[in-house]
Amino acid sequence: MNKKSSSSHPPEDNLGQNLALPDDDENEITEKAIAEQDALSAISHLQSQLHASSLKAENQGTKPIVSYQVSVKSRALILTTLAIVITFIGIITNSPIIGMIGTVVTLCLSITILLPWLDALLLWLIAKIKKWFSPQEIILIVGLIGLSISVIGLLEFTGIGQIILNLGKFINWEASGTLAEWFGALGQISIAVVAVYVAWRQYIISKDLTIQQNQLTVQQNIITQQQTIDSYFQGISDLVLDEEGLLEDWPQERAIAEGRTAAIFSSVDGSGKAKILRFLSRSKLLTPLQRDRRLGRAILDGSGGYAEDRLEGVRVIDLGVMLAGADLSNTDLRWTDLSEANLVRANLSGCDLVKANLSRTILYNANISNADLNGVRLFYGSSWETASPRSRFHSPNYETGEYTGAVVENADFSNVQRMSDQVRRYCCAWCGEKSRKTIPGGCENVADKLKEIRENK
Repeated sequence: MNKKSSSSHPPEDNLGQNLALPDDDENEITEKAIAEQDALSAISHLQSQLHASSLKAENQGTKPIVSYQVSVKSRALILTTLAIVITFIGIITNSPIIGMIGTVVTLCLSITILLPWLDALLLWLIAKIKKWFSPQEIILIVGLIGLSISVIGLLEFTGIGQIILNLGKFINWEASGTLAEWFGALGQISIAVVAVYVAWRQYIISKDLTIQQNQLTVQQNIITQQQTIDSYFQGISDLVLDEEGLLEDWPQERAIAEGRTAAIFSSVDGSGKAKILRFLSRSKLLTPLQRDRRLGRAILDGSGGYAEDRLEGVRVIDLGVMLAGADLSNTDLRWTDLSEANLVRANLSGCDLVKANLSRTILYNANISNADLNGVRLFYGSSWETASPRSRFHSPNYETGEYTGAVVENADFSNVQRMSDQVRRYCCAWCGEKSRKTIPGGCENVADKLKEIRENK
């Protein structure tokens, strides 16, 4: 016990011992030791106060409640029983005084006994309300109830409610019934208007969803088309190139390449066709190349490319009639080699045909309106006067330009851009009377050679 009591307050004992040091040792205590001792004493004092206060709170908070409950229960039960007996005696004897006294005493004692449980029930209800409703919602509910009670009180105690009742006596309720029918009809009309509005909104939303779905479908089609074109590019490259990367196309390989090209042209739109044409043209697969007579391989030109042979060369892919009637409007066909292709009734309106090669191309009834014809080649040779359209019976002369020109009969040249004077004159000479009216700049002083040939026949 002595050890426990001595160890329960070590800071105070140490402080006492330190204060009881002899005078000879006082000089050895430093300022730091004094500060530590003061801090320890302060902490000990606070701990002792907190401990004492907690004990006091426990004693004050629990013991009186227990004693109160025990004392109340022991006395209240006896008194309440007596009060109940007195109440029954008053009822049986029909004595109002005894009955009222017993009733009042019984009521007071019962409330006294149930008060702790009523308090607990009230606290439980408050906790549930706080759990179900936020403080803002509680304030709103109380405010609405208060407002309702206030309105009822105003109507009751200010006489306004009686005034309203008196006014109701003078109302012709039969006329009001007719008015109610009118309001009912108006309500039905309003419901119909609302229904029409809802149906209209549903139509608008459905239309927007349909448009979005169509846009998604178009985007998906574009992605699918691009994947198809990329696969075609890879397939053609693997087909016509050997292991060393040189152009090697045997007849069967050329036939397969042409078949693939014809098939993909039928499954892509104008933009896809233009991409394929640019790829094939820049890869020299549409250009007639000079060939080794025995091996059939393309011959290098000595400057890093393949030698062209317009007269007797062989194309890897011969477009033929693949683009007849094709819609290539508003596409990019710059620097493409479309020579000798059949573009009958093709739509080339708005195309960028800068530096495109259209020599010996069949443009009969083609639509070339609004196209950019800057640097386009429609014939070979130095002058439009010696150039003439292709012929099934004569071989082309690439020096003079005879039979190297494009067939431009009945083509539409409305509002073409940057047409050179040589090209304009050639078109005026060989496009026919109908197309001459569509050529920008007019065809004055340019004879209609096509008409002259027909008249001579």
